[in-house]
Amino acid sequence: MRSVVLDTETTGMPVTDGHRIIEIGCVEVIGRRLTGRHYHVYLQPDREVDEGAIAVHGITNEFLIGKQRFNDIADEFFEFIKGAQLIIHNAAFDVGFINNEFALLGQQNRAELSDHCSILDTLRMARERHPGQRNSLDALCKRYGVDNSGRDLHGALLDAEILADVYLTMTGGQTNLSLAGDGADSENGGRQQPTPIRRLPTDRPSTLVIRASSNEVAAHAARMQAIEKAAGATPLWVQLEQTVEVEAEASPA
Repeated sequence: MRSVVLDTETTGMPVTDGHRIIEIGCVEVIGRRLTGRHYHVYLQPDREVDEGAIAVHGITNEFLIGKQRFNDIADEFFEFIKGAQLIIHNAAFDVGFINNEFALLGQQNRAELSDHCSILDTLRMARERHPGQRNSLDALCKRYGVDNSGRDLHGALLDAEILADVYLTMTGGQTNLSLAGDGADSENGGRQQPTPIRRLPTDRPSTLVIRASSNEVAAHAARMQAIEKAAGATPLWVQLEQTVEVEAEASPA
């Protein structure tokens, strides 16, 4: 399946107040791998950008002078996303603005994005998986260990790249099983040569082992006893230890 992770920045919100798209960022994912293909453009909205929006994404009215208008890029943008699964965080927001841009051009056949693409909302997915928790993109980065250190301000392409990492981690844990090398495919069946095993040096420093003190062992035992008392039953780990001991005593010497 071909997926496109998409994000937009706008002059403000809501779209019903005449706000427009000023940046589109997309990255392509095929077979759970980032292909390196992307689509990115800044747009002249023909209206002022709200101060509150500038505080979020940092895109000023002066910066947008001379940029293309949506009409100039509508065809190439549509061709990039057509037929793909669109992965968007808070999809209703971005899709609403994109539909509006096509509608303003009189392109009613494109003004309902869901007719041409399937749409996956990662915000809805995150809320289902983590109910009652914060599920902003920054919160998800922290939860899933995705680096967003370069995200001082919102930016459509940067946010799309970050969202791609979050989505792949959230849905699969491991984004790439690298059992093969990074070289070009061989001519024999397209297989790559395995990466040689990297041996650790024999003179490397020994790993420091910090053992629990007698006070820590006693505190742990007291805590386990309190848990057992509160549960009103023998913990499973104790039952397992008792089973192992009985089997060991029953085994012939």
